[in-house]
Amino acid sequence: MAGSTTKKAVIQRFEKEALSGYLNPLSFLKLTGIELLSEQGSVATVPYDEVKTVTFVRDFDGAPETARRVFQTRPKMEGLWVRLEFRDNDVMEGILSNNLLQLEPYGFSVTPPDPYSNQQRIFIPRTALRRVAVLGVVGGPLKKRKAKPVPKEQIGLFEE
Repeated sequence: MAGSTTKKAVIQRFEKEALSGYLNPLSFLKLTGIELLSEQGSVATVPYDEVKTVTFVRDFDGAPETARRVFQTRPKMEGLWVRLEFRDNDVMEGILSNNLLQLEPYGFSVTPPDPYSNQQRIFIPRTALRRVAVLGVVGGPLKKRKAKPVPKEQIGLFEE
């Protein structure tokens, strides 16, 4: 049996105050919403249409809304550099995995522009977004081209 683990998270909502608590990163996405264990020990399911972002944080003290939302230069992390436009006209950028098998059916998990801030990872439900645009592909498993073979008609000037 696999061990259970929970991560600190803050759920930003559109019309209501933020919720903080603990999520199991492997099973927090349910059919009806996001399952959150509050700091007081009660379990609640927050519907996807209320959620703007789910931010996995190092500490509850650092406010996620004060962190940098866009990259200042082209990112160095490997993946898809995306711009996310929310229903409330807010804009955020992040790095999305370039592996389509890692896409969740309910939304997108992105690496924030400043991975050294309090934010470690951000989940954005599909219902919170108006538009997702790919700004670039960073890194990737492109294969290097093989050198062309030297034609046999070519004479070798410096060969022994």
